[in-house]
Amino acid sequence: MAKIISFANQKGGVGKTTTAINLGTSLAAIKKRVLLIDLDPQGNAGTGLGFVRASHKQSVYGVLMGTANIKVNILTTTVENLHILPASAALSGADLDMLDLDNKEFKLKYALDEISNNYDYIIIDCPPALGMLTINALVASNYVIIPLQCEFFALEGVQQLLSTISVIKDKWNANLDILGVLLTMYDKKLGLTKAVEEDVRNTFKSKVFQTVVPRNVRVSEAPSYGKPALLYDFHSAGAQAYLRVATEVINLLEQKD
Repeated sequence: MAKIISFANQKGGVGKTTTAINLGTSLAAIKKRVLLIDLDPQGNAGTGLGFVRASHKQSVYGVLMGTANIKVNILTTTVENLHILPASAALSGADLDMLDLDNKEFKLKYALDEISNNYDYIIIDCPPALGMLTINALVASNYVIIPLQCEFFALEGVQQLLSTISVIKDKWNANLDILGVLLTMYDKKLGLTKAVEEDVRNTFKSKVFQTVVPRNVRVSEAPSYGKPALLYDFHSAGAQAYLRVATEVINLLEQKD
C-alpha cells in the first residue's frame, strides 16, 4: 500500500512543484515505485519531466470527473521507477465542474484505491489554491508536506491551510497528518532568511525538516530542460538537498509505521 503525500500551500512560487518532482525522483533513484500526480492546471510537474501537454491525451481531469480510468492515464517518465498522472488545461475548470458530483471530495481517493498497491509512494502536486482539487488531494492523502519560501510573508496564509487540514481531518480523513514543513529557496547570505527560519521553527517546532533547500541556479534551470535537478546536475547543492529531504521523509515514515 502506497504512502500518499500531498504538497500543499495556497501561495504560489514556494517551490512546491520543484520539490514534488525532485523528491519523487530521489525516491525513484533508491528503487521505490513512485507515482507523481499533477493536480495543478498549469501542468508544471509534467513540463519539468519533459512532457509537452499537447503531445498526450492522458490527464487526471477525466479521472476526477469519473469519465476515465486512472490506469490508462498514467504515463512512464524517463526516470526509472517514476510515473506521472499529468494535468491538462481542463483542470482549470474542475472546481466548478465537480460541484454537482456525488461524493466529490473523494473522487481522487476512489481512483487511487485502484492502483495504490502498485506503488510505494504517491506524490500529489497541489495547485496554489484551497479549492476542490486540493481538497481531493488531502482527502486522498496520508500526509501533507508544506513547502515555505524563505521570505517575509512566509507564514502569511499558512493558517488558512492549517484550518483547511483541520476541517478535512474532522469531516473526511481523520488519518491525515502533517509530515513536515520544508524551507525552500534558502539564501544563507540574507539576514532575512535566518530570521524567517527562526520564526518558522519556533512556530512548527519539530515539524520543520532539518534540511533546507537552497536557492540554486541549477535547480531553477532544470525544468527548462525537462529534467529533475538530480538528472540535470546531480552534484548541485539543490539536488543534494533534495536527496537529504528524501532521506528525512523515509526516516519519518519509518518512525510512524
